[in-house]
Amino acid sequence: MAILFYPLANDGESALGMPKGHAARAREAEALAGEAVVFTSERVGPSCPTREAALELLARLSAGAPSPPDPAVVRVVEVFEGARPPPPARPLSEGERRWPAPPPPPPTVWRLQVDFWRPVSHAPAHLQAQARHVRRRGSVEISGADLNAFARQPLRPVRPQQPLDIGLFEVRAPEDPDRVIADE
Repeated sequence: MAILFYPLANDGESALGMPKGHAARAREAEALAGEAVVFTSERVGPSCPTREAALELLARLSAGAPSPPDPAVVRVVEVFEGARPPPPARPLSEGERRWPAPPPPPPTVWRLQVDFWRPVSHAPAHLQAQARHVRRRGSVEISGADLNAFARQPLRPVRPQQPLDIGLFEVRAPEDPDRVIADE
């Protein structure tokens, strides 16, 4: 399996066009940026009515860029256009039908989505914190893109892990206090 080198940039547009560099791992990206980085995904470019139009847009952007992005770093995604997906249907038993007629699907468009390393100094303030801290504050409106960014963040402990408790039928070995042995 090949290693992916993600661009290092301040935003998605510059990640496609003129990145500051490419790095496979966070520590390499931090060395390039000179500060901490976060891995993020961002939708860029205009919305396209079809997948083929979005792929053509990606080809045009890649042709004009001095260092074209790796195809695995840029994806074409289908998103809902200004609407939410319909709620789940409730079962109903009328006229020998178990389920009601489904509503028409909401309109969708195709967008380019690029994955890249972003320096922390250029990330939104509420994305620099962990999700649990932002939820507790409650004053910040969180969008779906922000939730996706929170889901991609690595988990960080609140405090160092406490030592494990010793069970009822376990004792510490007298010759090695770090070892716990079962006592029957």
